[in-house]
Amino acid sequence: MGKKFISLILVVLPFIFMLGAIPFVNRIDPIILGLPFLHFWLFLGTILSPICTFVIYRLQKSEGRIE
Repeated sequence: MGKKFISLILVVLPFIFMLGAIPFVNRIDPIILGLPFLHFWLFLGTILSPICTFVIYRLQKSEGRIE
């Protein structure tokens, strides 16, 4: 797999995680860390998005596309 394909996956992953999976995780049970499952899922998405952005940045920097 090329770095461009990995970057594309990392761009799409937060979108699918935050919006595409909502119908499947829209429930209250189980309670995780005192949060309903949907809120915990959205919290994880908030953590996942900057991680994906950082990895994309590092991939582009290693290819020399960012000065």
